[in-house]
Amino acid sequence: MGVPVRELIDGEQAERFSLRLVTGEKGLGREVTTSRIQKPGLLLTGLLEELHSDRLQIFGAAEINYLKRLDEDELENVLKVFKPELPAIIIARDLDPPGFLADICAGRGIPLFTTPHTASVLIERVTKYLEERLAPSLTMHGVLVDVLGVGVLITGKSGIGKSECALDLVSRGFRLVSDDVVIVKRMPPNILIGRSSELIKYHMEIRGLGIINVKDLYGITAIRERKQMDIVVELVKWESETEYDRLGFEENTFSILGVDLPYLKVPVSPGRSVATIVEVAARNQILKIMGHHPAKALERELDNAMKVLKK
Repeated sequence: MGVPVRELIDGEQAERFSLRLVTGEKGLGREVTTSRIQKPGLLLTGLLEELHSDRLQIFGAAEINYLKRLDEDELENVLKVFKPELPAIIIARDLDPPGFLADICAGRGIPLFTTPHTASVLIERVTKYLEERLAPSLTMHGVLVDVLGVGVLITGKSGIGKSECALDLVSRGFRLVSDDVVIVKRMPPNILIGRSSELIKYHMEIRGLGIINVKDLYGITAIRERKQMDIVVELVKWESETEYDRLGFEENTFSILGVDLPYLKVPVSPGRSVATIVEVAARNQILKIMGHHPAKALERELDNAMKVLKK
């Protein structure tokens, strides 16, 4: 699944990229399938084996000036670069395309754009956009909150109290990213970014209250558009016969799109403050990121104490 070239000139992207279509409107339905961008450079001199015809081609001042100085014999070799399957060509700095280039793009249905941006700025913006649009993604049932800068994905069966836990965290000054449906994307190299669906953004369903708008109730500081996911906390019903982790020596993981995140299973029972436990889990994760693992530190102290007693 690719990104239609037309999308680069629609909506927010129209302002971000500032592309102006010169010709090739018949090719706006073509799809870009990779986030990699190519700046032809030496390809125009005949190094066609390095041409990646599935990438957007960005022409800067050097390429345009070179093309304008070509004679007829040199032009014949250069024309091989403009393969019919190219998704689009973009010319930076609002430079005028050579007449033959516009004719080729019109004849082969290759969208030809110009932009006032420099090639370096455009490549950075387009690459970032395509990386996000083409990133592997999935939709998960859960709640994503930002606790002290730690992205906590709260999962569990329906009715276990995920939304109530998130609401308690929001009332403490932390931030909601998404309730009920979390759209997860894997960004390079191995980062998971979660966000909400546009339809339910800022909203939460609280049993007994119904639908609430967190942004309206708590203000803009209570929400985030997206957040990197750092830890997964699963809420489960407390069962007396089930053995739960009480020491924290073992580190469990939860795999999402091939990325392993620290995973905790938290039993829920009346009178137990789940929000406090989630907050402490986030604080503990910060300590681990900084290189301090409380459970392992205690384990080392116990081992040292045992060695002393044996002597």
